[in-house]
Amino acid sequence: MDFSLSVEEREVRDWVRTFVQRDLMPREQEVLRRERAGQPGLTGDELRELQLKAKESGFWGVQTPEEYGGMGLSAVMTALLEAELGRTFVPFRFGGAADNILYYANDEQKERYLLPTISGERKSCFAITEPGAGSDAKAIRTSARKDGTDWVINGEKTFITGGNEADFVMVFAITDPEKGANGGVTCFLVDRDAGWKSEYIDTMGEWGPAALVFEDVRVPETQILGELGHGFDLAMQWIGAGRYLLPARAIGSCERLISMAIEHANTRETFGQKIAERQAIQWMIADSGTELEALRWLVLHAAWQVDQKLDSRHAQSMAKLYGGVKANEIVDRVLQIHGGMGYTRELPVERWYRELRLLRIYEGTDEIQRRTIARNLLKGHVKVGGTLG
Repeated sequence: MDFSLSVEEREVRDWVRTFVQRDLMPREQEVLRRERAGQPGLTGDELRELQLKAKESGFWGVQTPEEYGGMGLSAVMTALLEAELGRTFVPFRFGGAADNILYYANDEQKERYLLPTISGERKSCFAITEPGAGSDAKAIRTSARKDGTDWVINGEKTFITGGNEADFVMVFAITDPEKGANGGVTCFLVDRDAGWKSEYIDTMGEWGPAALVFEDVRVPETQILGELGHGFDLAMQWIGAGRYLLPARAIGSCERLISMAIEHANTRETFGQKIAERQAIQWMIADSGTELEALRWLVLHAAWQVDQKLDSRHAQSMAKLYGGVKANEIVDRVLQIHGGMGYTRELPVERWYRELRLLRIYEGTDEIQRRTIARNLLKGHVKVGGTLG
């Protein structure tokens, strides 16, 4: 059993680490200043400039298939990359990507939506969550009523990432109330100029989701993504495609935070002694370091299962659950080690404290992950200790 990185994996990791240190970390103080003033950490032009700079070195469309101009990286390599990006809170993502379900588009839809999204000309958002349908995705109420050759959509979506910036949405609506999620949900590609509206939702973090409102939004039948009635299957593919990537980014955040805690503990003195000599601080560092390594291998194992075309849902749920819980415990300890300064906005610890809290909620809450894990074990879908077969 070889736990070392391949030459290619190491090269990818090292390039991204250099990019983060050289091009992203120097922007952190300005990002904090802007966010305190209620402004975006990066403007759209700045993000695009950084994405094009990365593209010059070949980093474009990280998981986008090579036939569409992407890198087509493996899940393991993508997890390594996300961990490096997590070392900073500068809101950067590589360009050249599109939602996985957009590849189900027909040829005409690919020309109008998929290819322009990959190139960066268009921006999309995924809309299934509703005020009364978050963790219970099957409870959606947004409807699409057939009228001639058109469909008329009515309903509201909430907490939609990118909903304020998107010029088209992949929206899920009930097309057959009797079937519901079992063949009665359809995904529609709907341009903003079709009439849907978005409104910013203010949160405790810097993530700015949107509420989307559809009032008699009319779309032609040609705007159905995939097949009529098979939208729920698409939604589950979207939700489950990269759940391991969320805790992967948390790995980098925790590495940076623990390093900050170690540096502070080795320099801060109280009562004539560095606080690194205090057993209370040592135990916080020890627990955090151990949990970080456990998280790393949970994430990489889930990513490895994805690459092996195995059913990775159980492993991804474990990584997501553990990552959310432990990342929050780690950032809490790091803030405690920094004392009053950790609570201020002069240091980025407070910023990470708010950001990492979201990891326990979005794309499957802790409770949903526990439900999934317990169900798999109790029903025998996964055996205790069966990780190695």
